[in-house]
Amino acid sequence: MKAQCLRFAAWVLLGSLSMTAAVHAAEIHVMTSGGFTAAYKALSPKFAADTGNTLDTTLGPSMGKAPEAIPNRLERGEKADVVIMVGYALDDLIKQGKVIPGSRVELADSRIGAVVRAGADTPKIASEDQLKAALLKARSVAYSDSASGVYIQDQLFKRLGVESQLQPKSKMIVKTPVASVVATGDYELGFQQVSELLPVSGVIFIGKIPESLQSVTRFAAGIPVDAQNPQQAKALLDYLASPGVQSEVRATGLDSVSHN
Repeated sequence: MKAQCLRFAAWVLLGSLSMTAAVHAAEIHVMTSGGFTAAYKALSPKFAADTGNTLDTTLGPSMGKAPEAIPNRLERGEKADVVIMVGYALDDLIKQGKVIPGSRVELADSRIGAVVRAGADTPKIASEDQLKAALLKARSVAYSDSASGVYIQDQLFKRLGVESQLQPKSKMIVKTPVASVVATGDYELGFQQVSELLPVSGVIFIGKIPESLQSVTRFAAGIPVDAQNPQQAKALLDYLASPGVQSEVRATGLDSVSHN
């Protein structure tokens, strides 16, 4: 009889703990842009398992006119607990009063790399001269409609002195991952942030562009002012920026940032 009472008491305790966990668990609505998406997808299942929260994730660029862009989603009134995006685009949302200023968390730095189709010759791009030669030799060049592509189109080609030669054979690819149009053979050489190139099959990653020409994109995250689950959102941001997950972040092609 005593053993039965003990088992009943244990069952009641477990039930109350489960109910408490259920009360505190939440569905966290996350909007994330391309550069950090691979890291987020690698890390989010463990966070969900450890906390009991569920994650409802929406993908979209950090900027631009596309309706899927995170600022445009927020402007339409779509709700989010967390936004993960290019740092300066997040700053714009903070200035507009749409994201809580003190909620910003630095996540990772992203550098630009290049791919060719699997089986194709792999040009060298480690130096400025090599990159210039590769661009001039390529029959067609693709780059993204995000921060890296804007830099390539508006600054990189000019700095290398190849703007006029590249204008007729290069194109900014909207919405679609650049590596995917290289994999199909539509474009010979493709540029995008490394973390967005690596997940795509059918291409060969040939390396990052030279550091002297590099444009580093900082990814950061924040909590919108109308977030429904701000405490759980903060826990997710703390986890994504924590030292213990940085090896997984770097494995996706990103570079860790210091939080000192």
